[in-house]
Order: sequence, then structure tokens, then C-alpha cells
Amino acid sequence: MLKVGVLGAGHLGKIHLRLLNQSEKYELVGFYDPNTDNAEKVAQEFGYQKFDSITALIQAVDVVDIVTPTLSHFDCAKEAIENGKHIFLEKPIANTVDEAREIIALATKHQVKGQVGHVERFNPAFKAVKDKIENPMFIETHRLAEFNPRGTDVPVVLDLMIHDIDAILSVVQSKVKNISASGVSVISDSPDIANARIEFENGCVANVTSSRISMKSMRKARFFQKDAYISVDYLDKICEVVKMKDAPEVPGDFDMILQNAEGIKKQIYYDNPEVEQNNAILDELETFADAITNNTTPIVTLEDGTEALRVAHQIIDCFKK
Repeated sequence: MLKVGVLGAGHLGKIHLRLLNQSEKYELVGFYDPNTDNAEKVAQEFGYQKFDSITALIQAVDVVDIVTPTLSHFDCAKEAIENGKHIFLEKPIANTVDEAREIIALATKHQVKGQVGHVERFNPAFKAVKDKIENPMFIETHRLAEFNPRGTDVPVVLDLMIHDIDAILSVVQSKVKNISASGVSVISDSPDIANARIEFENGCVANVTSSRISMKSMRKARFFQKDAYISVDYLDKICEVVKMKDAPEVPGDFDMILQNAEGIKKQIYYDNPEVEQNNAILDELETFADAITNNTTPIVTLEDGTEALRVAHQIIDCFKK
């Protein structure tokens, strides 16, 4: 078992602590949180070992799980890597793209592995259809959340939209060509609502919308490709795959047939895969353990996290024009 420690015991950090404590692939050594009152409360309530410094925790483990505010990601990752420890970094990977690239360089130099916590890659609905998404040419996503003061220190692009950016980049095998975007600050100092149009070199277009001041939550994505439409509901963990094929000469009574102006007939049918329910956060943490143990490439690499951050910052830069 890999010895793991958690940096940060806030809302998400406590979830990581609980899941790592349950995991059969890790031995949870303890945690560090700079808020001494919170650290003491977490230690007493859950029985996790509390460390008095980041350095002490890093030296006691094989893997460092960094669930701290984004501004501190780089410093935490740097110290962990320079001590030869593997790192799991919550998204976004860092505050700036330069910091992210430096993390990659350090991990390469010290031969340690890293993974970024883009958890929607492990959402059971997305996992069920990912292999069916082939060369999509139009993608539309909506990620809407009710207002929560936690996270409003950064634009909604880094808070919410980056989830969809990463998922889109994982299925579009082409470079980003152009980005246009707009954002509106309603209650925060940074944009609370944003929309971006991402154009790829292969012709694919992604229309991405995020809001953190909506009346109800929504996390949906739709992928359109030749002869197929695929929808993913990340929130309800359901998916739908609608495909088209040449219609049979003699359609059945219940076959859905479409005919275009040229007289070509297509049959519409459903190819919905089974969604295997899981705990996505536990999955991402345990697949990282597998990557370390088996010396394989993590599912969400440091490079993936950096590219998602780069595109996110391109979108944010559009707000300033």
C-alpha cells in the first residue's frame, strides 16, 4: 500500500481524507491544514493524524494529495516533488500556465508521477460513452450551479468551466485554433457567468456555458458527430446515444425512419451503454495509485491539466478585450 498524506482539510479535503482512509490501495498517514482550529477539529472528529507542517507530512508519505487553494498548488507541489513524492493535484493544476509547466519539468527531473483532479473524466456517465465519441464536430455544454461563496475568489471559468474544457480536450483530437468568449460579474469581483466558443483546427466547435448564480444545478454535455448524437448528464449520471444507419428495405413496424430531400432513408436507433455507478473521486485517486504501482501513465496527466488551464486562461483573456 502507498502511504498518502493530504494537504488541506477544507470541504473537498475532508472528502479526500475519508475516501483515502477507506481505500485498500492507500494507507492514510495524516493531513496538514494551516488553519490550526480547523485542523484540530478534523483530527478530533475523525481521528486522522494531524501534522504541524507541510514538510513533516511530505517526509512521512509516498504520495501527496494536494487539496489546497489554487494559489498554493505550485509551492506545495514543488516541495513534494523535490522530496521525491508523487503528487495528486486538485484542479486547476496551478494558478498560472508557467507554474503548471514548471511542475511538469520538476516531475520529469525527479521522476515522479502526477495526476490532476479533473473528476468528470471518472463520472460514470462520461466513462460509459467516451469510447463512442468519435470525431465530434459540434459540442455543447452547460454547467450551472447555485451560488456558493466558496470558490468565488476565481472566475467561474476556473471554478466550473474547466471541468468541461478538460472533458472536451480529451475527446477532440485536434489543436485549438480560435477562442471567443464573454463573461459577466454579477455578485463577485470576477465573472460569475461565462460563455466560450472554442474552435479547433479540424473544424470542431465547442460552445461552453457556465454559471454559478443559477436557480438550479445542471451539468450536461452534448456531442454531435457523423451519424450519432451523444448526451451526458454528469449530475444525474445518465447518458444517451442516438445513432443513424441506412434504413432497411422493409422497415419494421416500430422502426424510426427519416428521409431527406434526396430520398435517402436513415433509421434512428438507440445504443445506450450501461452506466456502472461509482464514486468518481475514489476512482481518480485509486487509478493514480495503479499508475504509480504499475508504472503506467495516469489517466489525467499533468500535461492534460496544463492544457485545460491554458485554454481556460485564453477564455479569461477574452473578457479583458
